[in-house]
Amino acid sequence: MTKADLIEKIAEKAELPKADAEKATNALVESITEALKRGDSIALQGFGTFKVKDRAARKARNPRTGEEINVAASKSAAFSPAPTLKKL
Repeated sequence: MTKADLIEKIAEKAELPKADAEKATNALVESITEALKRGDSIALQGFGTFKVKDRAARKARNPRTGEEINVAASKSAAFSPAPTLKKL
């Protein structure tokens, strides 16, 4: 499902014009993105939790040359589904 498909479904289910559904979808995505940038987690009851995970520095290999490479520590966005969503 693409973002356009999601907006269409939201417009249908909420009986909203597509323009309003798009504004709501964009606002949701922006709000989640801003919270993750701050390092906050977002919990949506019955759906799941978005959070930032730390990835430790590690050593990897270049598959072409076999050369060892140092990969710096980083942060990554992660989603954990709620138990009710897992059951579905």
